Amino acid sequence: MEPKRLYRSRKDRVIGGVCGGLGYYFNLDPVIIRVATVALFFAGFIGLLGYIIAWIIVPEEPFS
Repeated sequence: MEPKRLYRSRKDRVIGGVCGGLGYYFNLDPVIIRVATVALFFAGFIGLLGYIIAWIIVPEEPFS
């Protein structure tokens, strides 16, 4: 069995696919991740900074 890898989603994306990829990786609904990201954004821009860093660092899901 191949280990689970974190990728940005190609199918479940709104902007960059980061929340969709995190939702798949942690087996959560991506909407929950998006709501948490927006809440962190309003709590001092840490959500936006984290999203941008993840968008740069996390690779995009390979074509299957």
